[in-house]
Amino acid sequence: MKQRIRVVGIIRNEDGILILKRNLGRSDTPVFWELPTGKIKFGEQPEEAIVRSLEEYTGLHATSVKIKDVITFLALEDSSRLSNLYIIYDVNISGDTKPIPKDRYVAYKYIKDFSSAGVRLNEASTSVFEIIEGRITSDRISARDTASSIAIFVDGASRGNPGPSGTGYRVVGTDGHTIEQGGAFIGFATSRVAEYFAMKDGIEKAIEKGYKSVRFFSDSLMVVNQLNGIFTIKNPDIIPIYNDIQKLLENFDSVSFTHIPRSENTIADGEANRAIDDLVKH
Repeated sequence: MKQRIRVVGIIRNEDGILILKRNLGRSDTPVFWELPTGKIKFGEQPEEAIVRSLEEYTGLHATSVKIKDVITFLALEDSSRLSNLYIIYDVNISGDTKPIPKDRYVAYKYIKDFSSAGVRLNEASTSVFEIIEGRITSDRISARDTASSIAIFVDGASRGNPGPSGTGYRVVGTDGHTIEQGGAFIGFATSRVAEYFAMKDGIEKAIEKGYKSVRFFSDSLMVVNQLNGIFTIKNPDIIPIYNDIQKLLENFDSVSFTHIPRSENTIADGEANRAIDDLVKH
């Protein structure tokens, strides 16, 4: 499966968040707006790519960039499935500089609420705004997710770091309703090991159920970024679990890893902590 990787910038001022109108080159092509978006050139780090893209396409100079989130989704392109990975950054720019759209963009505006702004956003930018506005939660999976994939939310908990640890999961069907949830005690571990074991448990649960297309959700940005290939793994306690996960992924036709806030992962978190509590009580 082909994969497309893009960097996306979120730039704010008192009028809202910056979006740009695409220069599509054809009068009969639907007009789309999007957040400032760029490709990663060979040898570039993602943060370097967003800084360069902003300067090339808008004339804006970034004074600081901070990774906010990573989203992944599947889409159809020329009758084939394309895996999309978007790395999202909060970006600060120098002074009150106004954008000067060029090359791929022809206009700009700032909006506060994408659902009432009267603009047509592309799929990736819509996903980012849904995350920003809290529209994607564990109780509402977006239409593109429910169309073809089971969603599994996972979380790891450690009391003491290291200390007694547990994992939790929640399986959500294509209709958005919970199919199953549960947890397990894993002994004494660090929080990062617990998060990785939680992901592994979730993957094993998907294999046990025979799911072939799955989206995994975790509130650990470290785990999501490492499994998406954005961050490298240097911790020796994680590498064996990571390698086990890579072997398990061969059982799926398609899979993705998406980061969500902790507030949207409360059920899996509750299961992980319940597993610890059950052992302590006994």
